[in-house]
Amino acid sequence: ITVFEQENFQGRSHELSGPCSNLKETGMEKVASVLVHSGPWVGYEQTNCKGEQFVFEKGEYPRWDSWTNSRRSDCIGSLRPVKVDSQEHKIVLFENPNFTGKKIEIIDDDVPSFHAHGYQEKVSSVRVQSGTWVGYQYPGYRGFQYLFEKGEYKDSAEFGAQHPQIQSVRRIRDMQWHQRGAFHPAN
Repeated sequence: ITVFEQENFQGRSHELSGPCSNLKETGMEKVASVLVHSGPWVGYEQTNCKGEQFVFEKGEYPRWDSWTNSRRSDCIGSLRPVKVDSQEHKIVLFENPNFTGKKIEIIDDDVPSFHAHGYQEKVSSVRVQSGTWVGYQYPGYRGFQYLFEKGEYKDSAEFGAQHPQIQSVRRIRDMQWHQRGAFHPAN
């Protein structure tokens, strides 16, 4: 991944091949555009992988509004590669903390609107049984983004949400598993 100080891939740049807990330590005062050579990656608003999350897959992000529409922040303080461990995808989202209450189970599908599937409850806990997912605050893959890697998230604070609201999810499909994807092994 290459980050640039100015929009449209201009100005000083810095290339990363692994996690970076503090982009300012690389000499980058601001990140205004991002070029992902292979991915996926997750960027965080703050250092040490804290704050609002931004998921980057292979491609070009010429300005901050190409990687988020939350309108809350245009800062990236840290980045790390995302683990993609399976070509299969299964996620279960629960209304209440500790995997209780109503639930919606999603297998090998992207869901642009939970409401369209009859699920109108909040999401307070999540169990990812396989694959890697991005949850969104609003339908249509909008609002705050939450990265879900394989594992359990007992309450919304564990996945970085201030409010237990997720209304759409999609799978991250790395090229290692999906032929039209973006992953290219190093030579």
